[in-house]
Amino acid sequence: MTTYTRHSPGAARTDVPDMHNGAIMPTDVHFLVASDDPYAIVQLQGVLDRTSAEALRGALLSVVADRTPAVIEVTGLRIDDPTVLSTFGEVARETADWPAGRPVISVPHAFAGPWRGVGFRLADRSDSHVSSYTTDDLLRASLEPMTGAARRARELVTEACARWELPAVAGPACIVATELVNNVVAHAHTAMTVLVGRGADGDHLHLSVRDWSTALPVYAGPAVPTTAYGGRGLLLIDAVALRWGVTDLPDGKVVWSVVAPDLID
Repeated sequence: MTTYTRHSPGAARTDVPDMHNGAIMPTDVHFLVASDDPYAIVQLQGVLDRTSAEALRGALLSVVADRTPAVIEVTGLRIDDPTVLSTFGEVARETADWPAGRPVISVPHAFAGPWRGVGFRLADRSDSHVSSYTTDDLLRASLEPMTGAARRARELVTEACARWELPAVAGPACIVATELVNNVVAHAHTAMTVLVGRGADGDHLHLSVRDWSTALPVYAGPAVPTTAYGGRGLLLIDAVALRWGVTDLPDGKVVWSVVAPDLID
């Protein structure tokens, strides 16, 4: 079953199951999200300029955080200033280490010229490698900020490592998942989405936790004040992860991490 939600000027937040739950878009860009397995289709329509580019950036990040994988259709988008295409490059860079990887931009081959080099893979919707896009390399859990959330996150990591035959990263990845989820439980106090994915690197595990608090954790290094938000957990994550980071969203944030076997003795 395919479900659609349209976001338009001044639209209120829309909470609909399995759909992007609503950044407010600028007056000259609209987007429609079709929520259907195995991926979400984001249809962009209107005129993109410098004024609307930042709002579009935040909306796209939220879509990738909430409904991954994603295919972004841009045939309905008019771009008068080619420099605004850098917005898509920013989204590509910021989501490169997220579990589901980078979204795909869907554009007919005849019109693909301006989109080459923006950081996303390009494909026509008629291409088989778009229509066969699956979630085989992604596990997902929606959790509430309560006792037992970290245990469920560890179970998800353990299941992922068993499925993808990555036993060497299971221990440190469970540590990362525990700290990410516990930070939400202790500080954000919101629902959260946990994603665990196997990236193109094959033997690395990618994790992310998306919550709906705009308060960002701050990593202060070894000398962490006792009152720091998430500081000690981030110190532990920094010790066992290949890399990690925080991305702010219009309605929250994503904290992500990559765990690699070559860091494990």
